[in-house]
Amino acid sequence: MRTHKVYGVDVTEDSGVAAWAALLRTHAAVVRVLEREMDRDGLPLAWYDVLLELNAAPDRRLRMHELGERAVLSRSRVSRIVDELARAGLAAREPDPHDRRGSWAVITADGRARLRAAAPGYLDGIARHFADHLTADERTAITTGLTRVLDAAARDA
Repeated sequence: MRTHKVYGVDVTEDSGVAAWAALLRTHAAVVRVLEREMDRDGLPLAWYDVLLELNAAPDRRLRMHELGERAVLSRSRVSRIVDELARAGLAAREPDPHDRRGSWAVITADGRARLRAAAPGYLDGIARHFADHLTADERTAITTGLTRVLDAAARDA
């Protein structure tokens, strides 16, 4: 069985640490490339992520704390991104009539149009930089395994 150095420690190929390190490195590498491509195409990846979550939500709106839990960004960054999207006319903040301290993030018609226009490039980038390098069985195994980890994290939360 082969071993690898991970953070200066020898670990076997079947080690959870090796899988974790590969996941982190892959995520960082692919996200960097997708960010560069999405920026070039005019819709930053962070904007796309927030618009995607808003578009998929019931009534195309989420309370800010719900958006912070769903988006792949820090909660403080989500708030800044929503402000940027609002300035660009792609989203809006609406006060919550039941909780004066809370607010909703809502995707606008222009936001939906920009999301639709950017989707082919985003999906192509995922294919070229991630999925095309894996077999169908590997994609299935990754999806199954990571979904099980997410489910456990949700139970533990």
